[in-house]
Order: sequence, then structure tokens, then C-alpha cells
Amino acid sequence: MSIQNKKRILIIANELSPYLEITDFAQILNQLAVKSFESGMEVRVIMPRFGVINERRHRLHEVVRLSGINIVVDREDYPLLIKVASLPNARLQVYFMDNEDFYKRKFVFRNDEDEFFDDNEERMIFFCKSALEIVKKFGWPPDVIHCHGWFTSLIPMLLKTAYKKEPVFARSKTLFTVQHAQHKEKMKAEITKQIMDSVSVKPSDLAPYNGFSFNAMMYGACKYADVIIHGDNKPDKKIVTDFKTNRYKKVIPFSAEWVEDASSLFDTYLSLTKDKE
Repeated sequence: MSIQNKKRILIIANELSPYLEITDFAQILNQLAVKSFESGMEVRVIMPRFGVINERRHRLHEVVRLSGINIVVDREDYPLLIKVASLPNARLQVYFMDNEDFYKRKFVFRNDEDEFFDDNEERMIFFCKSALEIVKKFGWPPDVIHCHGWFTSLIPMLLKTAYKKEPVFARSKTLFTVQHAQHKEKMKAEITKQIMDSVSVKPSDLAPYNGFSFNAMMYGACKYADVIIHGDNKPDKKIVTDFKTNRYKKVIPFSAEWVEDASSLFDTYLSLTKDKE
């Protein structure tokens, strides 16, 4: 594959082995990233730098030339720190979005009493915005943006609304992996206003996320994604019913076999979206 024809794959995820393993998909995403890279694609990964990730063990270091951006969340400015590490056994860069207010704590989504953090809304908004802002700063236009995990669920919507005129995303196709519910809590009622105070979107843009429960966030992401993968043997019936019969929405089952043939996997994603161009 020539340099000019190399596909650019951006994986944005809550988790990735060996840095953070919340579900079995952490290892699957690791394998997918490595196999994609080995097949000749350009691959970059973006994830949050949660405080449970050991910087010394995983050899994270700050990328000073990329840091210094401020991300507006709910009308407040928060500094974005960019850290990077090489995925073990692969010459593949993983970029970590960091901020002391949101990610310094030594927990992921819950405190030591198993209580859902009361600022998970702001933490999610910060991560989704920072991931897209750093791609703009890279000046690296991805062919496929694979979003995985509820923490990334705003990204397909942002790409179709507030970021739709950004040249770096002009030809990007979004893929969202649907997972089974991982928490029972809903986001706070004011999350709609918080998002609108953070980025240029309208209430109608957020309507598909109605209620911001876990399943509602999955549904909203699917509404905007170009391709949907079910990451569970028992997919959400509403998502299947609403999107599988829509000729502009492609819903496909996840197959672990595709990890062994990443080139075929992403060729499939790209070909499924051609009728939308």
C-alpha cells in the first residue's frame, strides 16, 4: 500500500489494553489497532488519561508542542494536556487527553464508595471535544473514526453538527460500537444545557440522546454514526428496529475474526458508506 493510499484510522475509546481494561473490548481494540497498523494503515488512538493509568509503567510523556489548548466546557476554560505512549510491541502512538480537574483522581467513573461521579457529564464533554480538537491540531484527516464506549457517544453527533465544516473531517466516516449497559445512572438533567454551553449545537441536535441514560447515549451515537457495529450478542432491539431497515444506516454484527483481517474490516466500513457520499 503506497503512502498516498494508506488509509488513516482513528480509534477513540474509553479503554485500551494494556492501559485500562474495563471490559473485554480493551483487548479487542488493542488487537484491532495493532492488526490495522501491521496491514499498512496509519493508525492513531485517543483515550482519556484516567488517574488509574500508571504513567511511569506505561512510559507516558507530555507532548508540549500539542499541549496548551483550552477546552470550553459549560462556559469554563479547562487546559488540555496531551500525553503520548507507544503501544507495546507496535510502533503505534496512543494519545491521552488529560486535565487535572477531570482525570487526576485515581478512579474511572465512580468513587471509592461506588458512587457515580457528579461531574461525569463535564468529563465526557471535555474528552469528546478534546479528541476532535487535537485531530484538528494534528492536521491529520482520518478516513475512519471508530468510536468505542459511552464516553465517546457525543463524537458522532459533533462531527455532523459543530465540526461538520472542519476540513480535516470532510471525508471521515464514523463507526460506533454499541455495547450493553454498563451503568444504570442517567446523566444530570442539565447536561443538554451544558453541552450547548460548550459547543455550537441546538436542542434538536441532542434530541436523539433523550434522557441521557446509557441506552439513550448509545441510540444518539447510532443516530449520527455512518456505520454501527453491535458489540454484544443481544443487541438493543430499538437500535436494530430503527436503523437496520434504514438504507442510509448500516448495522453489522461485530466479528472477532475481523481483528485478524483489519484491512478487510475497514475496507468493509468504507464501502458501506460510499452510498452516502
